[in-house]
Amino acid sequence: MNLFYGIRDYFRASVGAKLLFLVLAPLFVGFPLITGLVWYWSNTSYQQLLNYKVSSDLVTAHEYMDRVVRGVGSKVEALADADRLRRALRRGDPGIVAEEIGLARRRHGLDFMYVLDTDGRVRYASAASRDGRMNDQWPVVQAALAGKAGSAIDIYDAAQLAAIDPSLAERAAINIVPTPKAAPDDRASETRGMIIHAAAPILDDNDRIVGVLEGGMLLNGNLEFVDTINAIVYRDGSLPLGSKGTATLFVGDTRIATNVRLFADERALGTRVSQQVRDYVLGDGFTWLDTAFVVNEFYVSGYEPVIDSFGQRVGMLYVGFLEAPFKQAKENTLILIVFVFALISLLGSAWSMKWARQIMQPISQMSATITRVDHGDSDARVGETGSRDELGRLAIEFDNLLDVLAQKRDELQRWANELDIKVTERTQALATANEELRQAQRQLVTSEKLAAIGELTAGVAHEINNPIAVIQGNLDVLRDVLGDAAEPVSQEIRLIDEQVHRIRVIVTKLLQFARPGEFAGYVEALDVGAVLSDCLVLSQHHLAKRNIAVMRAYSASEWVGINRHELQQVLINLIVNAVQAMPDGGTLTLTTADWVVDGEIKGVRISVRDTGGGISPEDITRIFDPFFTTKKTEGTGLGLSISHSLIKRYGGNITVDSVLGAGAEFSVWLLREPLYETEGRL
Repeated sequence: MNLFYGIRDYFRASVGAKLLFLVLAPLFVGFPLITGLVWYWSNTSYQQLLNYKVSSDLVTAHEYMDRVVRGVGSKVEALADADRLRRALRRGDPGIVAEEIGLARRRHGLDFMYVLDTDGRVRYASAASRDGRMNDQWPVVQAALAGKAGSAIDIYDAAQLAAIDPSLAERAAINIVPTPKAAPDDRASETRGMIIHAAAPILDDNDRIVGVLEGGMLLNGNLEFVDTINAIVYRDGSLPLGSKGTATLFVGDTRIATNVRLFADERALGTRVSQQVRDYVLGDGFTWLDTAFVVNEFYVSGYEPVIDSFGQRVGMLYVGFLEAPFKQAKENTLILIVFVFALISLLGSAWSMKWARQIMQPISQMSATITRVDHGDSDARVGETGSRDELGRLAIEFDNLLDVLAQKRDELQRWANELDIKVTERTQALATANEELRQAQRQLVTSEKLAAIGELTAGVAHEINNPIAVIQGNLDVLRDVLGDAAEPVSQEIRLIDEQVHRIRVIVTKLLQFARPGEFAGYVEALDVGAVLSDCLVLSQHHLAKRNIAVMRAYSASEWVGINRHELQQVLINLIVNAVQAMPDGGTLTLTTADWVVDGEIKGVRISVRDTGGGISPEDITRIFDPFFTTKKTEGTGLGLSISHSLIKRYGGNITVDSVLGAGAEFSVWLLREPLYETEGRL
């Protein structure tokens, strides 16, 4: 204990002892620690890099396999749509049909091809045999019977393969080779076959399904398949250091097609994957990306489950490359790094010790602190130097002086901040008061405008309706008195009728705009999709005249509360405007969707999109203004403003989105429960 205290006092009192410790500490403490960290990080990064590489390779192999599966489906679908097959089926000669599909099977490299009837029963086979068995248990066949072509991976047992062709069952059978680390299995051979299974509907001239074309390709022993994957994934030069890549296809845990070698040029067909990988991929359904024992060596391996058309995990797709060359290169590199680092550390420590005796740490610390203060670091302090001599006491007093200065500076800064806060608060208060004043002024002006329009509109309506009634009455008398004698001027009388009616419509729209509350109707819960369909019927004559194609996409699940007739008025107005924007024809798109805000359904959005010329930016800002219209020869300019007022009355809104030359889209936003706005707006 006395020795401990003696050493402690020595280090506290001696600058040289401190410097000696600081010089030697990196060598005896830092070097082992850094070496361990470098070794750990290198191993981790190395494994992550290899896993990333094999993951990328597995994605490439998966895409190639998907392309092959889809390619078989495309071939079967093309043949099902071929005129030659249709003609052969119409003739009904089994030999001709069998010859046709046999030629197609051989041309496309398939192992079997059938023509099924609409019940899924085999009617014609590529070998010119008809056994009448049912093949409707396969999902791809069921989909084809429903009119959809497709392809998938399916597993056939030995009996099913023999029913197709006995030679196919012989080709599929592979003797199981005892494999280290594989799961226990008493089977002597794998007799199941992995088939790329495809089916496509056969349509007659009226597009009715008259049968199904079914075909398949056996993958057991298909060495060209795995060699192609290997050539794509591990082309020459893609693996450095003498490593080599492999690819394998499994049925269950047994290799049925592989370029992994058992010895020399003997492929490892019939060998099995380790139980650890089998349980992870086939049992749990995960993708293995790690080192694994493959037959007789360790490979950086990627395994993914192969899913059949029933959604079951029936096999695995594997790619990988030898780990040994990479591992050896990694270890050699790490050894070299450690050696160089150790050499540099020893040389550096020797050089530092030579000059450490001339350095006094407390003085260096004070010098550094002064520099930091000069550069604006007000929190810079010398801190604890560990020195008990004059330099240590000087450092403490220096820190005390800096603390006093910092305290005074903080007080000044606090006063400045408080003043800034008060100025900011006062400025914000004035800005808020100004904004409230402007809003009150706008509301007052709006109310006065609405009152003036209401009085003016009521007076105009009254003054106009009286002479209109007189004109209409006398026109009716004129028509009755003249009778057939009025025929020469019938066109002029009809034009007077139309213009009188137009005046009444304009007066009604003025009243509806000025006093929307007097036109409010009964509110009910509505399905906006049904209302849109009704509006299409009501505006059908507009659509027919312009050769307009209508696209509908109704996905809204909510109903909204609004008056049916008012909503119809708004939607018909938008539809008619869209049709008028497409004088040479086009596409009218009607959509409904839920209006979702912060994950909660607020209401429904109805969109009406056209493919017309669009709206210019300067017109969009005025589109809802009363009496504004771009149709100079027709319209009153009140349709959109009235529609906007009707929707706003229920708490909703109408927005427009348009690019000049690319059409326009009007969106009506409606709440599930209306939120009524009060009168007094313009």
